[in-house]
Parts: sequence; C-alpha cells; structure tokens
Amino acid sequence: MRRLATAREVAAITKRGRHAVGHGLYLQVSEWNTRSWIFRYTRDGVQRHMGLGSAEYVTLAQARQKAFELRQAMILNGADPLASKHEDKRTKLLASTRAKTFSQCALDYIAAHEDGWRGNHHRRQWTGSLEKHVYPKIGNMPVRDVDVTAVLNVLDGMRNVPETQRRVLRRIASVLDWAAARDLRPIDNPAKRPNLVSRRKPKPKHFAAMPYPALPAFMIELRARPETTARAMEFQILCAARPGEVLDARCDEIDLAEGTWTIPDTKMKSGRSHRVPLSGAAVELLTALPASPGREARGCDFVFPGAVTGTKAQADTLARLVKRMGHAVTAHGFRASFKTWASERTNYPREIIEAALAHVIGDAAEQAYARGDMLARRRQLMESWSEYCSQPDVATGVIVPLRAGIPV
Repeated sequence: MRRLATAREVAAITKRGRHAVGHGLYLQVSEWNTRSWIFRYTRDGVQRHMGLGSAEYVTLAQARQKAFELRQAMILNGADPLASKHEDKRTKLLASTRAKTFSQCALDYIAAHEDGWRGNHHRRQWTGSLEKHVYPKIGNMPVRDVDVTAVLNVLDGMRNVPETQRRVLRRIASVLDWAAARDLRPIDNPAKRPNLVSRRKPKPKHFAAMPYPALPAFMIELRARPETTARAMEFQILCAARPGEVLDARCDEIDLAEGTWTIPDTKMKSGRSHRVPLSGAAVELLTALPASPGREARGCDFVFPGAVTGTKAQADTLARLVKRMGHAVTAHGFRASFKTWASERTNYPREIIEAALAHVIGDAAEQAYARGDMLARRRQLMESWSEYCSQPDVATGVIVPLRAGIPV
C-alpha cells in the first residue's frame, strides 16, 4: 500500500497544481497560492472532482477521513458523491424556499418586474389590489398550497366588481407562474382554470364630461374663484391635460419663454415624454400665480402646491372642486370636452387632436416613422381652444376679461 503523506510533508508543498495525499484526496495549490482539498474519483468512465474545503480551515486528517468515507460509500452503496452533494443542496434549498408565502412571492415578483413598468402608477395598482383583496385571504398561505379553492376564496368577495375581479385574477396567475418557474410550487396554475370569473365584460364607464358649449360659462365661474385649485383646473382645461399631470407639474418642466410644458416620460401614461404648447392664456395664468418658496428661481417645486408648503396637492383635489361648484362632471372629463369640440368645431386632422391629448395612434410601423410631435400645429389648436374657452358667455352677455401678465 502506498505510504500516505504526512501533515508536515503536505505543509511543505508549494508547487502549483494537484498533489495526491491518499484515498483519492488531492491538495490543490492555485496560481494565487490558495490551498484547498479535492476528492478525485471516476464515475462511468468520467473523472470527477469534488471540493472538500479550504486547507486553511480543514486539516489533512479531516479531509482524508472525508475522502475515505466517500470512497467507502462508492464501493459499498454505488453512490456518486458529487451527485449526492448536489441533491442534498437542492433538497435543503427547496425546504427553505418552498415555505415561502404567497405575499412573499408577490413582493419578489413586483421587485423583479417594476423596472419595466411605467412610473409608479402600475406598481401602486398592483400593490393596492393585492393588499386589499388578496393578502387578507391567502397572503400568509404557503405558495405551494394555493389551489382553486384558495383562489375562489379571493374572488368570491369581489362579485360586485367584475373588472377588478378579472384584474386581480390575472395578477394572482402571474405570481403563481413566477413561483412555479422557481420550483416553489407545482406547475399547474389554479388561477388559469376556465370559468373562474364571468366572461361577460361590463359596459365601459366613461368619465362624466361637460358639453363643450357650456365651457365658456364654466370658465367664467372658475376664474371668479380665488383659490389655487381653481387656477390648476383652469390650466388643466386650457392644456387638455390629465388632472394628475397638472397636480404633479413642477416649475422646471415649464419654459415660459418658449411657451412649453414638458412632461417627463415617467409621469406619462404612454411612457413617452410629452411637450404641451402653452397658449397665451395658459402663460398668462402661470405668470399671475402668487409667489411660493423656490418659484422665483424656477426650482423643482410644484406649480400648484398642496395646502402644506412644498407638498403635492391631493389626487382628488380637482374632483372635489368640481363637486363644490355643483357640477356633475369629472375633472378628467374636460379632455373629452376638448376632443368633442375639436372634432365638431374645427378642421384639425385627427392625428393633431390625438397628439394634443398625448394619445398614441397608429400601428407600430406608423409610430416608428412618426418622429415629430407636431408642436407648431398643436400650438395653433390650443390657441383656438383657449379663445373658445374665453369667449363671451352668450347666455349672460358677460365678457371674460384677460388678466394682465405679472412678470416672474
């Protein structure tokens, strides 16, 4: 029998490479002079190597004993040491990860996908619907145990909101698919079973809008109100913008000299930045706004701040203003008023009108070739809209005065 190397002899080895020390055990000295133990064996005619740890922490006697046990298991049981090691690791990993709850998997799913979502709106929708409808029912359930009964338990409490029910079901299905792809649950997805929810789609509910002939009178009423919220709504109407875009507008997005308001892509529903041509009335409105901290320097403060200095106005600020004024319409509905007016009372092409509303039109090929944003044409359209909104109220004969510009 070949004499086994002693600890002293092993400690004296400095040459790079692998050095046999007995029972299939080798000392491996790397080019960086690190020393580790390797168990070398042959399986089905193929040489395999299995690491047994660093020689700094595992002694020669310990490594040799482990190599002896592995060799003995191969002879007596026909075991494959490396395959057994990988299987043990996989078993431990599954034991730790398969205990993950649905809510933990959902949070991991959101973290993995949110970079591809537009702004924070999509994330808020995901988080809000899961926290309200899903987590109370199955949030603490191990994701591997979520079955059809569990999914129906969530859906049964949402029968009166079918659209939300379908949206939540799709999100549950996405999380379960994500978990199955990581061996956290069976591949069968109970949220994709047929007939879990009604296939009948409800009639779409449009935002209540004011008929455009009533706009001039409404603008007179609106301009008589002194609060900043009224100025925000007036600006929203003049720009045909979404309420959230107006309330989130910052001073550094507005160029009064050029007469433009550039909304970043992160704030846009389409995921594309949008330049809004400001009409003369819109510029005049902005220059007449009362000073607020930082506005003189055109900083990043809000154009229409909330009640607390430096904060953003609440999301329903404009909706509450319309309600206080006694009109059964929505703030968002003024975009429909603009669209109807432009379609019925002007000769501007549809693509100009849709571009003014920041709508993406046409198929992918058409969008690829439409590189400009038609700002000059849209500026003419918005000036015409501003003139219409500022025309005399024919019912009362009131002339709408234009405010004098106040330089900032």
